[in-house]
Amino acid sequence: MLKTSRMELIAKALPGFTGKRILVLGDLMLDHYLMGDVERISPEGPVPVVRVRSEAHTLGGAGNVVKNLAALGASPTLLSVCGEDDPGKAVLQIAEREGLESVIVPDGSRPTTIKTRIIAQNQQVVRVDRESDEPVSSRVRDAVIQALIRLLPGHACVIVSDYAKGLVSRPIIQALLEAAARLTPKPLVLVDPKVPNRDIYQGVDLLTPNAREAGEMAGWRLTGRTEIIRAGLAIFKKIRCKSLVVTLGPEGIALFSGPGNVRHIPTMARKVFDVTGAGDTVIAALAVGLSVGLDLLDACILANYCAGIVVGQVGSATVSQKEILAGLGGQGEPLVESWLQAEST
Repeated sequence: MLKTSRMELIAKALPGFTGKRILVLGDLMLDHYLMGDVERISPEGPVPVVRVRSEAHTLGGAGNVVKNLAALGASPTLLSVCGEDDPGKAVLQIAEREGLESVIVPDGSRPTTIKTRIIAQNQQVVRVDRESDEPVSSRVRDAVIQALIRLLPGHACVIVSDYAKGLVSRPIIQALLEAAARLTPKPLVLVDPKVPNRDIYQGVDLLTPNAREAGEMAGWRLTGRTEIIRAGLAIFKKIRCKSLVVTLGPEGIALFSGPGNVRHIPTMARKVFDVTGAGDTVIAALAVGLSVGLDLLDACILANYCAGIVVGQVGSATVSQKEILAGLGGQGEPLVESWLQAEST
């Protein structure tokens, strides 16, 4: 009897993504794009002059994770906070227009985060951020926790999309883990972390830092396999997460199934135009993959493949089941390498 390949297993799992309920808790943003052409350098300084041809607004941050989940066929629920300002109104209008199930707690004491990206000839020229990273008030935090406890039942998985903009805190993580532990089946808790909050993620199921974040969490710069393994082991010791996925950009993914089991999955990207939102794509694909029963390695292969698609597009892109299925047939099985050094480190 022929053994089913990993790519075939992933392809067979795709229809199961449809309708999977996944809760996304995290910092919500308004992504603002100005797209145009550069034809000259400014006489006022050594900077390009961008002639704007089009403009667009989309949901960013945790909102981009939700968009990725919806594109994969899942049924996401968004729980977040926004300001009571014009950008906040735009966020609510976009969420309503796109039919997203959401609870967005208003906070008049803070601005809605806006990231303006100016793009010319398929390249990002500059990004302008308007935001506050102050912690949300206790009133807003308590409202989020109450909504979290109410929303959590029925969701297969929770993604914490932490951009360190003031929403994700120790009380919220603790409330999430306690509420999840009371449910059967227990929803998985996946966290896309930020370094300033590294001490609050104890006990989560999966952490997905990029290489820079993993190095900063561990306390050193990652320059190769040995440093990546050492950093992963240090993160396990500090945070006590159950599993760890370190995204390595053009080098793929390092998967720590546990402190003594480390594997490397090479990138599947054929071209890279823009890495904006690639981490959101990775954690969304991991969540749906794990929710339908893929093991962690197969879920990582899926996530790596999805990330390879979105970095070939400009802006915060998404990928659909149809795109995945169309591409998987022409993909050979990735050469997963066991990094055995972790066994003796």
